[in-house]
Amino acid sequence: MRAGGFPEEQVRARARTGAAEAFPPVESYGHEVFGQNASGEAQPADELDTARLVPPVFMPLRLEKLIDLGREPLQSDVDLTTAVGGFTSALPVFLSAFGSTRIGSSEVSVAASRQAGALGIPMVIGENVVPVTGYRREPDATTGMLARVRAYLDEAGPSLGGVVVQQSTEDADAEVWNLVYSDPAAEPLLASGRLGFELKVGQGAKPGLGGLTVLDRATAARVSEQFAIDDLWSGPGVLRSGSPGTFTDEILRQQIRFMRNNFPRARIWVKLHPGRDVAQAAACAWEAGADAVTVDGAEGGTGWAPRAFLDHVGLPLAECLRRIGTPSGCLLATGRMWEGGRAVKALALGATAVGLGRAALTAVDTDPEHGLRKLVECLAFEVQLLTSALGKYTPAALSGEDVWFPGRSGAADPAPRHRESLT
Repeated sequence: MRAGGFPEEQVRARARTGAAEAFPPVESYGHEVFGQNASGEAQPADELDTARLVPPVFMPLRLEKLIDLGREPLQSDVDLTTAVGGFTSALPVFLSAFGSTRIGSSEVSVAASRQAGALGIPMVIGENVVPVTGYRREPDATTGMLARVRAYLDEAGPSLGGVVVQQSTEDADAEVWNLVYSDPAAEPLLASGRLGFELKVGQGAKPGLGGLTVLDRATAARVSEQFAIDDLWSGPGVLRSGSPGTFTDEILRQQIRFMRNNFPRARIWVKLHPGRDVAQAAACAWEAGADAVTVDGAEGGTGWAPRAFLDHVGLPLAECLRRIGTPSGCLLATGRMWEGGRAVKALALGATAVGLGRAALTAVDTDPEHGLRKLVECLAFEVQLLTSALGKYTPAALSGEDVWFPGRSGAADPAPRHRESLT
């Protein structure tokens, strides 16, 4: 597996080594001095990367923590436990949807599910999995939706994390949510309040389009009544296109109300692409009762997409967060997340948690047993270091005052934002 345009080698190093990758090579200690760009990476890719975290000199919250502990606080005193879309997560992190691409539907996705369960973080299962690969009720199935749910539950504890099942237009025709909600295999999730459904409005890789994958001709023929098929290549592969669905503010409200009425035991998530009216759409979703809104910046995407969309369509994540401002509900952010610095900036700008997509797939491809766990351990260690350096000891305490953008006279909006309670 390759991940062009993404810091693939750095992610693979973290998947092999874990938290040690938060530092330069230990062999260089005592023989080399370090300054800006110590990692040797290429120039930052977007505005969120160019922003800097800016610790203050005076830290009243550190004083509060000192008094509470009876000693000087350390980075290990940062509590990363976070309420994410109605679930309790061990970290402000979740596993993003992979969709129905060949990689996302392979055993790599099942291995990622297993590790996400062990980490105690929520997991989203992408759209179009059932129409393309099936629900897979067979006990020995190694891929498919049910295999991912079982893998997650096999490793998850009794209270942390959760599974969120995405649904698109074609999924609705296949009644995917009804399948999951009524399946005895999902009862442990329902009983513990850890099942959610996500309405997919769009995604960062291809805003305004539905799911796009390449299928062999036999599979394409089988699903041709559900999807549009375009014969673009001379080889055995054909393009399968899903419908993006049609939304207005009233349609979105009605969809969320339908979800809450028909699936009262499930949490309700909404995934938005980085559209110019993203703030209006997010506010509409929260007002209608969504437990979480995920905004996927234009930098994001694990799926197959046209080159023109990857390079030219959609708002960057930083601009999405800026337009939303102070969120009135749980805001989740995805788009090129792989390390602590970018994650903390997103958290400070209003996100409750960040999603790992390409980084998770790359990590599991590197080490199917431990790669995602080691990647997340490194990210979590960096988040603790950075949050502590800002004089704060929970992700919820981060705010816009902690971030500075080049060319701007002051920090981002420091106004407090919505945070879910863990109780």
